[in-house]
Parts: sequence; structure tokens; C-alpha cells
Amino acid sequence: MRIRVPACALALALTLTLAGVGRTEPVAAPAEGPASAGLHRTVLGAGWSWHEPISLDVAGDGAVYVAERRGGLFRWDPVTGNVREFGRLEVFTGPEDGLLGFVLHPGFITNHWIFAYHSTPGVLENRLSRFTVTNGVLDAASHRILLRIPTLIPKPNHSGGGLDFDAAGNIYLGTGDYTLAGGSDGFAPLDERPGHELNDSQRTAANTADLRGKILRVHPESDGGLILPAGNLFPPGTPHARPEIYVMGVRNPFRLAVDRPSGRLFWGDVGPDATGPDPARGPAGFDEFNVTRTAGNFGWPYFLADNRPYAAFDFSNRTPGRLFDPSHPVNASVNNTGRRDLPPARPAFLWYPPGQSSRWPVLGSGARSAMAGPVFRFRSDVLARGWPADLDGAVVLWDWERGWLLAVWLDPEDHLSRIQRILPGEKFRRPISARFGPDGALYLLEWGSNWAENRDAALVRVEAAGK
Repeated sequence: MRIRVPACALALALTLTLAGVGRTEPVAAPAEGPASAGLHRTVLGAGWSWHEPISLDVAGDGAVYVAERRGGLFRWDPVTGNVREFGRLEVFTGPEDGLLGFVLHPGFITNHWIFAYHSTPGVLENRLSRFTVTNGVLDAASHRILLRIPTLIPKPNHSGGGLDFDAAGNIYLGTGDYTLAGGSDGFAPLDERPGHELNDSQRTAANTADLRGKILRVHPESDGGLILPAGNLFPPGTPHARPEIYVMGVRNPFRLAVDRPSGRLFWGDVGPDATGPDPARGPAGFDEFNVTRTAGNFGWPYFLADNRPYAAFDFSNRTPGRLFDPSHPVNASVNNTGRRDLPPARPAFLWYPPGQSSRWPVLGSGARSAMAGPVFRFRSDVLARGWPADLDGAVVLWDWERGWLLAVWLDPEDHLSRIQRILPGEKFRRPISARFGPDGALYLLEWGSNWAENRDAALVRVEAAGK
């Protein structure tokens, strides 16, 4: 996760002559629905001192499992309301690393498997690992490593960490582009000069032979190994391409979720910091929300938002080159070890700048950190705390910096059709992970008001009022 505040907040209102770069936000927009009534926020685990809670999942019995970035694993009991630690991982907690992602296996109630994306002290890699919880305690001897994602010293930005399962038991892992964000003036990091390799995201996100800047999809087996499901972006045996890749061209997919009934994958992608477009460089910085039902390329670092192109900027003499073509992106970087010709780029379904969006003013302005979560499915048999029927089918999106939660509906072609604020009078304190429980309520982690050492971090439940 790259959590940052841009140098300033500037409304995107410039119109430049460079095609596709300086577009103003059109006024016409999908409808903004009324704020949802009948919900309220309840703090759970009262009195518990959370320390950098970063990811959660909810078991079939209603228990909430919480991971802290510094390695702690906890269980909130829905009957007693008590919280207890059930395990701890030893992790490296450098700039953006630690225990970043956590998910329960869909069969957790019977197999007791948990999956974590985490760093390891003294080893330059982040790992996707499986553990077993035995008699309510993490069994350290059960550790199985599924994937290893290389890291570097000095530590670049963007480690990612999103994890979820689909209906077929495939696990999705979001990895960041591991690229230094500084040195590119808030635009695409395309620096190919010798000694500046860490400033070139073409070596990772746009590299078909690299697992970074991707969303990976694999199928974990009971023996601790994995197999590759059909339908990833590159079939096994494709030259200069990794078959684990489902989505390429992402910057920092820190939170993602799979809607198991439809197979749609949602994720938020934290964008760069440019406060306005530049004809020599490309578009302003946007955060994105993306969705797909099939493997694809989502463009970074060549395109942003609705496929707005960057220019092939020459960092040696600081001159702009051609605009990249979303229908035929080409990775000609000297740092590329993969394929030169890439799949066509796909646009985001929702994007927003540092300043006010005229298309979607409900998104506000200021620092950004986009994160995507689950889809709400109404069930008439879980009315005690469950969300109301008028929110059925909405995907929950949120922003870590701005503190809002949205309910968003897509049309059958996965285009944005409606946006609605959830509890607009409530400013959530840096929401960072969310799942619906079997009771139909949303369980949410709040990191807290500060960047670190928070006293107000919380596990909360957004539920039907008066229940």
C-alpha cells in the first residue's frame, strides 16, 4: 500500500491540446442515489487495543479473523464479543511490507486453512503462504509457501497485498509494481537510464515475465502445492510470460474482492500524484476502481483512468516522445525481460483525481487511496443485522484517505450505473479491509486517524439500525 498525500489538491479543469491527455471531466455522469438510510456503525471488541489492523475475513460461523501488519492474528467471537490472539507471524515491517493480506479458505470451517501474504525477515521476498489453525491456535509447522515475490533493497514503493478466493477455489493475489514513485514528477515512472532501474515500472507492471504489478491467480492444492487454472492471461508454455498472471498493468492493487456468484473481480488501484495533466508527460494522477470477468491488461504504466495515455518521456534529455497506444501497447524498455507486444489495455470503470471530480462530486477531493471490497447479496432470512434489499447487488468501495464508503452498481456490461454514499454523516477512520458476514452486515477494519501508533483503530460492523 502506498499511502500518500499529494503536494496539493487541484481540480482537474485544464484542457490541453495533446489528444487524450488533458481531457476535462465531463459533466454527464451516472446517477448518484440517495444516501442509504437505516444503517449504523457499531464498534466491536470494545476495549481491545488494535495495532495496525490491516486485513480481515469472516468465517461461516460469524467469527471475524483479523491480521495486523506487524504479524498478529486475532479472532473476534460473535457470541461473547471477546478478542483473542490465536497466532503470530514473524515479519519484516519496512516501508510498505509486513503482513499485508489475509483470507480464509472457502472451506475454512472444515479444513481450517488460512492464507497470508507477508514479508519475511532477512529474505528479499514476500510470500503467499498457507497455514492451518489447529484447536483454535495457528500451527506454525503447517506453513506451506505457495508463491514467492521478489523484493529489493532499497525498498521500492507498492507491495500490494489484496487476497480473495473465487467460487472454484482459485486464490487471487494483488502485487504492487515495486517501483520508486519519486523522480517522475507524479507521472508514469518510465526512466530507462542506467542506475535508475527502480524508477522504471516497465520492468515489473508491464513485464509479462515478472510477477510484480499484477493480480495473480492460482489454485492451492491440499498437499500445499498449486496448479494453474485455465483462463489466465498467458497459457503455460507462452515464451517470456508467467502463467500465474491473471491481470497485468496495475500499480498497487492493495485491496481486491471476487464476487463469487458472478465471477467478477474488483480492485482499487492507488494512482500517481500529478495534480494536473502535462502535454509532455501525460494525464493527471487518478486513483482507479477496476472490474473484470476475464484475464487482461489494465495499462499501467502506459495508461491511466479511461485509457488516457502517457508519453514515452526521455529522462536523459527530458523530452517527450510519442503517446502510447492502448490498442497496441509496446514495452520497449531496456529493463523489460518479457514480451515486447502486450495485450490491449482496458479502462477503469471509475476514476478520480486529487481535486474535485465534476463527473462524480460525491468522491470529494484531497489525498486518495482507492480500495475495493465485496458485493452485497440480500437474503431475506438474515434480517437481524443485514443490509436492506435496496442495496442488493452493490459493490462496496472505499478510500483510505478520504474516509468514505460507497455502494456502487454496474450494468450488465460492467459499466458504472449508480453511486450511493454509505452513512454519509460518518467519516470512517481510514477504512482498510471489509467483508460481509453471514448475518448480512459489513465488517470493517479502521486503521485509525494517524499514519501509525493509533489509539482509535477499530473493528466495526455496519449494520441495520435498531437491530
